[in-house]
Order: sequence, then structure tokens, then C-alpha cells
Amino acid sequence: MDLVTPGFGLIFWTAITFLFLLIILRKFAWKPILGAVSEREEGIKNALNEADKARQEMVNLKSDNEKILKEARAEREALLKDARTIKDKMISEAKDDATKQANKIIIQAKASIESEKQAALTELRNQVAELSIGIAEKVIKEELSNKDKQIALIDKLLENATIK
Repeated sequence: MDLVTPGFGLIFWTAITFLFLLIILRKFAWKPILGAVSEREEGIKNALNEADKARQEMVNLKSDNEKILKEARAEREALLKDARTIKDKMISEAKDDATKQANKIIIQAKASIESEKQAALTELRNQVAELSIGIAEKVIKEELSNKDKQIALIDKLLENATIK
């Protein structure tokens, strides 16, 4: 095969066509293509920046969530501790009140028993006194019915009586 060397005319018109195409591309296509590439590059930068911001926000949110969870757990523990304290206090107060009431009832029962005992003893004394008086009355009637017995009783009482 023969290699054909291009002539001057072909090279000239090819160069002119190439330059004309470059001018047309530069005037009409180059700016929009470069603008689209710049916009695309700017969009990618913005998307990467937004992704970094989103990642940072996720990290912040995660740490905030952990902080909130810790605070909630601490608050729950504090509430449970307060509830236990209040429960223990209420139980203690109820026991104290029950003990006071029981002691009051016991004191009232002892007082009532003592009062009933004193009333029974007084009643018993009164009955013994009445019986003694009744017996003494019968004995004295019997003794005083006979004149000799009366004189003997008076003499006996006089012997036992002393003047002070």
C-alpha cells in the first residue's frame, strides 16, 4: 500500500475547519459545558458538605440522646428513691400511730379495770359492813335481851376502855 501524503490544501482546509469548529464550540458550547461541569462540581461539593453536616448532626443527636437517656435514668432512680423514702416514712408513721393507739387503748383498759376493781372492792366492803352490822345487831339483841348479860357486857367494855 502506498501511503498518500496529504497536500497543502487538505491540511489548510482541515486547520481552518478545526479552528472554525473551535471558535463555534468556544462561543456556543464551551461556556455551557464548562458551566455544567462547574455546577456539577459545586453540587457535588454541596452534597459532600451536607453529608458532613448530616453526619455531624447525627453524632450530636446521638450524644444528646445518650445524655437525655442518662438524665431520664437518673431522674427515674431519684423518683424511685423518693418513692421508697416516702413509703418507708408512711409505714413508720403508721406503725407509730398504731403503737400510740394500742398504748392508749391499753392505758384506758387498765384504768377501766382499776375503776371496776375499786367499784367491786367498795361494793364488797359495803356488803361486808352491812353483814357485820346485821350480825352485830343480832348479837347485841341477843346479848341485850338478858339483863345479866347486859351488865356483864358493860363491865367488860369498861374494863377494856381506857381514858387517854
